[in-house]
Amino acid sequence: MRIHREGRPTLTIIAVVALVVCYLVIRLTHNPYIVYPVLALFMGLYIFVMYFFRYVERPEISDKNGIIAPCDGKVVVIEDQFEDEFLKEDMKKISIFMSPLDVHINWFPISGKILFSKIHQGSHLVAWAPKSSTDNERSTVVMELDNKQKIVVRQVAGAVARRVVCYAEEGKYYQQNEHLGFIKFGSRVDLYLPKDAEIKVNLEDKVVGSQTVIARLAK
Repeated sequence: MRIHREGRPTLTIIAVVALVVCYLVIRLTHNPYIVYPVLALFMGLYIFVMYFFRYVERPEISDKNGIIAPCDGKVVVIEDQFEDEFLKEDMKKISIFMSPLDVHINWFPISGKILFSKIHQGSHLVAWAPKSSTDNERSTVVMELDNKQKIVVRQVAGAVARRVVCYAEEGKYYQQNEHLGFIKFGSRVDLYLPKDAEIKVNLEDKVVGSQTVIARLAK
């Protein structure tokens, strides 16, 4: 299994802690009813974290007017909402919730230039809570598309997720399907789209990052 680069430090820490704890347990007791459960616990934790940070390669999709899902997960919000951080206008919002078992790589949903990119420190409410989009640790990325329309991609950390990683740099141009970033351990991604965008998904739909067309721009 290929591991995403964001997971390597975490796996190293777990391995070091596991070795130290297991060494101490073996030195202090030879009771198999203690030693084997401890070994099994750390082995299970290591395998789970490896699975969480798995790196996946998917076929590239080129869809000039299509908004591709920025992550794996389930659609939990489709609504009109005022984007009050940068664009200051009414937009269509789509939120996708990622469980700890989903791939947590995030992709750029369409090609465009980055006008604004910022990570905000915050709390860690459950990712599906309405206030998580404004109160939790999060990133905000504003993209200007080739047709001059603008969209907002927001990574939101959850109660379990403790860190948002965003690769977007202001002034740079990114292609659809490039990696936007990574969110560690359970989270969501919000998309703010033009009001006339045609939504192609429904609430509770499962989407696949960099593969599922979730909306289509009017022009």
